[in-house]
Amino acid sequence: MKAKKILFLLGVGATLLTTSAIADNVDARAIMEKVDARDDGKTLEQDMLMILIDKNGNERTRDLKSYGKDFGEDEHRTLFFKSPADVKNTAFLTYDYDDGAKDDDQWLYLPALKKVKRIPSTDKSSSFMGSDFSYFDMTDRDLENYDFKILKETKVRGHDAWMIESTPNNQDVIDESGYEKTIAIVRKDNYMVVRAINFMTNGKKKYLDLTKIHEENGIWLVDEMTMTTKKGKSTVHKTTLSFDNIKLNGGIEDGVFTTRRLEKGL
Repeated sequence: MKAKKILFLLGVGATLLTTSAIADNVDARAIMEKVDARDDGKTLEQDMLMILIDKNGNERTRDLKSYGKDFGEDEHRTLFFKSPADVKNTAFLTYDYDDGAKDDDQWLYLPALKKVKRIPSTDKSSSFMGSDFSYFDMTDRDLENYDFKILKETKVRGHDAWMIESTPNNQDVIDESGYEKTIAIVRKDNYMVVRAINFMTNGKKKYLDLTKIHEENGIWLVDEMTMTTKKGKSTVHKTTLSFDNIKLNGGIEDGVFTTRRLEKGL
């Protein structure tokens, strides 16, 4: 229906060009659907090291424990901060719903206040615990909220890939995410987004790079990733996440993914 409407509005003279553009969009969406459907395991437990790097190169480190589990088509994830002292026992929980009509739920437990705070949609573009990742970055994106276009074919670290542009198709997503558009590099062999540029509404850009990945029993996992915020050519801030002691498809109790468990801690 949408394609026919576009053709009607532009007129017969634009048919060939429009048909080509639509084909690109269909191909781009098909690729992103495979990215979204990629098997990442039923459960995932891992240690996480977060390194915050300011524009002068000064570093702060944070140790975390991460849990993820599928609940039907939905995914729940919990993060527990283990150190340093100023963030110890802080915990984060997200319910990532497959139903695009339902907003994802996120909660943050702050030990100093001894209370669990629900993250409203108006705050999801904010920094997650001082990092370059936002609360919005901590959930999957609903494909129905975006229009996709293949920009070109390319290579990344010797692997064939597509460069795909995604643009929000409604203002609510722009307001919630803080992103006007994203350009993603998707590897052809495993359908992983291994690099991305997020164009922020404030004029800055955030560069995602999965610097180390590996395959385990047919499932691709991340060992190290970075998110770098830039204003023009200048780096404003950078966050590195590295993962260790990765346990895939092991047993994790459902109770780990509750607000009560956030208060209890590890």
